[in-house]
Amino acid sequence: MNKLALSLCITALLFGCVSTKSPTGRSQTLLFSDAQMQQMGAQSFAAMKKDQKISQDKIKTAYVNCIAKRITAVLPDQSQQWEVVLFESEQVNAFALPGGHIGVYTGLLNVAVNQDQLATVMGHEVAHVLAQHGNEQVSRSQLTGIGMQVADAALGASGVANKDLYMAGLGLGTQVGIILPFGRHQESEADIVGLELMAKAGFNPQESVTLWQNMAKAGGSQGPELLSTHPSHSTRIEELQAAQNQVMPLYIQARKQSLTECKINGRK
Repeated sequence: MNKLALSLCITALLFGCVSTKSPTGRSQTLLFSDAQMQQMGAQSFAAMKKDQKISQDKIKTAYVNCIAKRITAVLPDQSQQWEVVLFESEQVNAFALPGGHIGVYTGLLNVAVNQDQLATVMGHEVAHVLAQHGNEQVSRSQLTGIGMQVADAALGASGVANKDLYMAGLGLGTQVGIILPFGRHQESEADIVGLELMAKAGFNPQESVTLWQNMAKAGGSQGPELLSTHPSHSTRIEELQAAQNQVMPLYIQARKQSLTECKINGRK
């Protein structure tokens, strides 16, 4: 207990502990500043662009960028510039990082078969950033053993091991072989916040249910990596269905505006 208390005191002095509420009212303890989280996000994204193949398919890249642009256009902070990269990989996955970074894998386009379904995943991933889930995860790791190395990374250390650890803390554990996944409460929260984002951006929230049904079928019983730590398929679908009445008015209102339809191979 003395060691834990000492750790908490040191952490508070170094980072300035902040207690806040998530978008759904859940209590959060955040140890890292926005600047530190943005630094971790930028360094992680730069490492991924260096280590992984970037798609050269201009049509698919434009399609992904179109959807991302509409989603980020409804975020509260419009001063943030977002970088979007399509990675060439069979992975059925996507992610978003603090500091305005979105990564999508080409394998996801085989499961998210229209703009609304892809917006479901991208809205979910951006919601993780909006709800500061990465900060929660890295903060938790700071207090449970991995933390000091992650803290070093946040303060500017550049060792390879540290890079892997803070990438894991940002939800990229499956990419670097270190599992530090978002919790199920965070995943459910990102589902609901992401649903609101996609509806505000003019993407049909009803397609979210179809998307996750497709996800449940993908890859057999285990499913794709994107589902590895998420709520069960049935729980997720039930929660999304229950939220439809709340978000459909946002979608209807958004569709009254002039929106750029995102198309690929002649389909939206």
